[in-house]
Amino acid sequence: MGRGKIEIKRIENSSNRQVTYSKRRNGIMKKAKEITVLCDAHVSLVIFASSGKMHEYCSPSTKLVDILDRYHTQSGKRLWDAKHENLSNEIDRIKKENDSMQIELRHLKGEDITSLHYKELMAIEEALENGLTSNSEKQREIIRMMKKNEKMLEEEYKHLTYQLQKQELVMEGNLREMENGFHQRVRDFQPQMPFSFRVQPIQPNLQDRM
Repeated sequence: MGRGKIEIKRIENSSNRQVTYSKRRNGIMKKAKEITVLCDAHVSLVIFASSGKMHEYCSPSTKLVDILDRYHTQSGKRLWDAKHENLSNEIDRIKKENDSMQIELRHLKGEDITSLHYKELMAIEEALENGLTSNSEKQREIIRMMKKNEKMLEEEYKHLTYQLQKQELVMEGNLREMENGFHQRVRDFQPQMPFSFRVQPIQPNLQDRM
């Protein structure tokens, strides 16, 4: 039995819709690859799922931008406005600037300088000397800050040492006063006789003689 025809309309069931999308996406991708190989055609295919996920295919050694440019030339239609075109030009400018900076960085490292002219080499030497001067000035500044901090720490150490010695002298003086007071109280605490005894001579009893 042959397969029945499917009515072309939106599939309401989300699970069935996702399965159908996956199968037909793979199928159209396969057809795009086949026509590229069989017919030597330039094909670019971009698919966005309902979830927003993108799938794309582009012929080998073919750029999407090149295909779009050919489309613009032959159809006379523009797929983006001046704003997007200016943005594309800005991206190209930044890429070129980045490439130029990468080349300059390699030259500063001493790489790929064999093809440079005398003036270019002089400019590189001047840039390196300026960088070395700035680096030396920064090092001297750091050394000055370190010496300044070292001096501040030394002054702080002297101040703390003086305060400690002063505190020790105060504690020593208090201890000496305590010792002197203790000895004075010991001397003051001597046993005193509350009264004195007077010894009377023994007199004979005259009545006993009579």
